[in-house]
Amino acid sequence: MKMAPSAKKHAEQSWVIPGGFTVLPLKYSSDSVSQHSLYVKEHRVRAEKTTSRPLDRTLFVLNIPPYCSEEIIKDLFSTFGKVQSVELREKPGTTESSDLKLSKYFRPALTKGFSVGYVVFTSPSGVKAAKSHPRDIPLIVSTENHPVKVGIQKWIQQYRQSLINPEKLQAAVDTFMQGYDQKKEEESERQKEAEEDDEGWVKVTRGVRGSKARPHSEMANQRALQKEDKKRKRKELLNFYTWQHRQTQREHIAELRRKFEEDKQRIAVLRAQRKFRPY
Repeated sequence: MKMAPSAKKHAEQSWVIPGGFTVLPLKYSSDSVSQHSLYVKEHRVRAEKTTSRPLDRTLFVLNIPPYCSEEIIKDLFSTFGKVQSVELREKPGTTESSDLKLSKYFRPALTKGFSVGYVVFTSPSGVKAAKSHPRDIPLIVSTENHPVKVGIQKWIQQYRQSLINPEKLQAAVDTFMQGYDQKKEEESERQKEAEEDDEGWVKVTRGVRGSKARPHSEMANQRALQKEDKKRKRKELLNFYTWQHRQTQREHIAELRRKFEEDKQRIAVLRAQRKFRPY
């Protein structure tokens, strides 16, 4: 005869709801009466090809309250294992892979309200530990060692953190401009090497392996046409002087008069032969 499990053993079990989500109880402080719930699940989106969210070490978290920042979430889930990174978003989605790396002084505005998160552990055991967390032991956000400010104290802290030190900002701008100037100089050197010489030959240099050849731009085509036009004018040199232009006009008028006289004589001959039929 099997005995019913004890109440203590039942309380230590995790709470799994339909959809495969495990419920993690959350309290703002140890003496808080109300309790919040986080819903966690192992991240298994195979269509997402990215190394920032490994399938066996990433935990997908729902219903994160507004007072929980990435640092707070990292501290909370550090009880299950060493956390590598935390990413909070307004809604679930793929990572935005972009080559443009923004400075810490130009971050997008934080979303206000509940959010979702991706917690990446250094080991798969962190995901298993979070999914097997007992349902009767809530996670505490604000402790004596790590107090979390809310309300007007939080707003004051955010305002102070938003103030930028001008010296640090200037140093960051100078560093960015040095890299930008160096990049532009390298591009200018590559363009000079690829320019045509006087005979129309183009020096072809070896590019980076795997890079695709870019088609000629509109500006490059215009430069080529201008060079051809200059070569043609240099060879012909027609109507270079004013008197040459006038002489050309006189010759053209004389040619028109000669053709006019020839046409008059031809019409007179046709009339004499009664073969002229203007209509």
